[in-house]
Amino acid sequence: MLTAPAALKIPNHESPAAEPPSGTISGLGDGFEEVETPFILRCAEEAKHLVDAAYKHTRQTLKDKLKQESLSSSDIMAFFKQPVAGSRTTIRAADYMETTFQLLKERVDHSYQRPFNITDILTAEQLHTISKVTGCAYQSMPKACRSSRYRTITGECNNRRNPLFGASNRGFARWLPAEYEDGRSVPVGWTENRRINGFALPLARAVSNEIVRFPNNEITLDNERSLTFMQFGQWTDHDLDLSPETPARITFAEGLDCDHTCVKAPPCFPLRIPPNDPRISNRSDCIPLFRSAPACNEGSTVREQINILTSFIDASQVYGSDNPTATRLRNLTNQLGLLAVNQRFTDDGREYLPFETMGIDFCVLTNRSSGIPCFLSGDPRTSEQPGLTAFHTLFMREHNRVARELRRINPRWTGETLYQEARKVVGGILQKITYKDYIPLLMGREAAARIIGTYRGYNESVDPRVANVFSLAYRFAHASIQPTIHRRGDGYRPLTNAASEVPLHMTFFNSWRVVREGGIDPLLRGLMSNRAKLNMQNQMVVDELRERLFKMFKRIGLDLPAINMQRGREHAVPGYGAWRRFCGLSEPRNLAELRTVLNNGDLARKLMDLYGTPKNIDIWLGGVAEPFVPGGKFGPLLACIIGNQFRVARDGDRFYYENRGVFSSAQQRSLERVTLARVICENTGITEVPRNVFMANNYPRDFVRCNQIPALDLSPWRSRGPDPEDEDPSF
Repeated sequence: MLTAPAALKIPNHESPAAEPPSGTISGLGDGFEEVETPFILRCAEEAKHLVDAAYKHTRQTLKDKLKQESLSSSDIMAFFKQPVAGSRTTIRAADYMETTFQLLKERVDHSYQRPFNITDILTAEQLHTISKVTGCAYQSMPKACRSSRYRTITGECNNRRNPLFGASNRGFARWLPAEYEDGRSVPVGWTENRRINGFALPLARAVSNEIVRFPNNEITLDNERSLTFMQFGQWTDHDLDLSPETPARITFAEGLDCDHTCVKAPPCFPLRIPPNDPRISNRSDCIPLFRSAPACNEGSTVREQINILTSFIDASQVYGSDNPTATRLRNLTNQLGLLAVNQRFTDDGREYLPFETMGIDFCVLTNRSSGIPCFLSGDPRTSEQPGLTAFHTLFMREHNRVARELRRINPRWTGETLYQEARKVVGGILQKITYKDYIPLLMGREAAARIIGTYRGYNESVDPRVANVFSLAYRFAHASIQPTIHRRGDGYRPLTNAASEVPLHMTFFNSWRVVREGGIDPLLRGLMSNRAKLNMQNQMVVDELRERLFKMFKRIGLDLPAINMQRGREHAVPGYGAWRRFCGLSEPRNLAELRTVLNNGDLARKLMDLYGTPKNIDIWLGGVAEPFVPGGKFGPLLACIIGNQFRVARDGDRFYYENRGVFSSAQQRSLERVTLARVICENTGITEVPRNVFMANNYPRDFVRCNQIPALDLSPWRSRGPDPEDEDPSF
C-alpha cells in the first residue's frame, strides 16, 4: 500500500537579504576585482532601455496581430497571462534587474579565465544600488498595517510580523534550492548535451511523445469522480498561483521575435522537435515558449519567478489580487455592495460577468460574427474554457446574492460594508468546500489527516506563500481532463439547439458559446453528470491538450505536458529524486528501484531510456506517474507537495474561516452546512443536483431536488446596530 509522508517542516531556501551598505570595499578576494559602480549604473541604464524597447515592441506587435486577426497559439497564451497594473510595474523592475546582471556578466566575462557568478564581482552595497536604481528595492519596503476585520485585496498585512507573506506580486517560495545551469538564471536543458547527474536531459517534446501520448479512443473514465471535481481543481489553482510570461516577446539583446525563431535567448526558451515527431515533420521548427516573468529578489542575484496572485484560498479569482482590478469589478453606481455584471446579455434573467472590452479581442476572433468579447473577473484566465467561465459566473452571482440578502437583514449597512461582508462570506464558503469537501477526495482521508492535519488555529510563524514546486505539481489535474466538454439540458437530456459534446480545442476562449448556446446551466449539468478522465500510467493526457492546445489560431498547436516539463526546468525546480528525498520517501537510484516505486516495469524502463537516471525525471511527470495513495487521485509525492501547500495556506492565513474571531460561532456553523451543490442551486435554474457534486453520479439515481440540499443561513449576520466597525484591534 502506498502512503504519503506526514506534514513537513518547510524550509526557506531564499537568499538572505543584503546587509546594509558597508562602505567602500578595496578587494573581493579569490582573484576577482571590484567592478566600479559608475560602470554598473551604465549597465542598469542600458538594461532599462533594452527592456522598455522590448515591452513597447511587443505591445504594438500584439495590437497589430489582433487587428490583422493573425494571432498564433503562443500569442493567445501571452494575452491571457499578460500582467497588468501593479504586476506589470513589478515585473518591469525585475526585468531591469535581471538584464542588468546579464549585461554585467557579458561585459566582464572576458576578464576572467575561469567561470564565475555575478556575485563574485559585486559587493553587497552594489547589489543594493542595482536594486534601488531598477525599482526592486521599492517592492520590498515595509508595509504599514492597520487592524481590520477584512482581508486586503493584495494579501498584504495578513501576517502582521511579515506583511508581505502571501501577498500578490511576490516571488514563489523555494522548498529546495533552485537548480540553474549557471547557479543563477540559465535553465537546465538550455545548453545542448550538457550533463545533469551524468546524463543529458531529453527533449520535453520527446518525453511527451514517448510517455504521455496514447490512442485517445482508449480513454478510461473515473468511476469515482465527476468532471466537477476536475473543474474545481482548476478553479482552486486559479485562486492560488499565476506566473505570467514576461511581457516581452522579443529577445532583449538582439530584438528577435521569439514566436518566429527557435533561438534560445532571453526570454525565449522554445521546445525543440525530436526526430520522427508524430505531428511536426519540420525538425527545424519548435514550439514557442517564453520565460516566466521574474520577481524582484532583494539581496540575491538568483532568478525567482513571480506569483501575481495572493497565496491564500480567498476567492481572489472572484475579486482580484490587486486594487485596480478589484475596483474595476465592483458596481459603484449604488451603495448595494454588488459586483459589476454584464449590461448587454443575461442568462435567462440571471447575471453574466461583464465583458473585458467592447472592442476586438481574441475571444471575438473565435467567432467573428458573434461579437462576444472575453469575460472580466478577478483572474485573467476566465474565458479559457467554458467550464471555468461557468464557475466564475456562479461565484459572481453568489456574491451578489449574499450582498442582497445581507442588505435585506441589515438595511443600515453601507455599500462598502455589504461588499466586504459578502466577500468575506464567499471566501469562507470556498475555504469550507476546499478543505472539508474537496481535499479529502483529492488526497484520500488518511493522507489528508496525516499531512494537513486538524486545524489548531492561526500560526504567524508559518510562511503561507505558494511554493514554486506546487505551481508545477498541481498541474497533475491535466491528466483528468476529458477531450470534450459536455452540456445537458433540462432533465439532463442532450441539448436540442446546440451540440451536447464539443471537442475541447474548439472551446478555448469561446465566450460566445456561453452567451449564444444556453448559458452556464448546460455546462454545470454536464460537469455534474459526467465522469472525469482517470489518470493512468498508460493514459496520461489527451491529445486535445497535447497536440491541439489553442490550435484554433495559426501556426502550431501547443503541447501542454511538454510545456509543463519545460516550465519546471525553466523555474529551476529540482528533479524527481530530490523531491522524493525531500518528502521522506524512498529515492529510486536505478531501474529496479524505479520499477518498485512505480509498480510498472515497462514505464520504468521507458523513463530510464529517456532520462538515464530517476534523479532527472521532470517533477510533473514523476508526480503523475506514481500509483495513487488510498482514496486519492495521485501518488505519495504529490500528496506530500500538494498537502503541505494546502496546510501552510490554511495555518498561515489569519483570516481562515475556522480561526477564532474571524466568524462568530453561529456564522461558522452556517458555513459548515454549505456545499457546492447548494451554491449551484441558489444561482442557476438547475433544480436537481447530486448531494456530493464531486463524486461520479448517475442521473436520476444519485440526484435530488434542490430543496433537499441545506441552504446557507445568513441570519447570524444580522446586526443589531449600524455598520460593524472596520477597525478591530482585538483581531
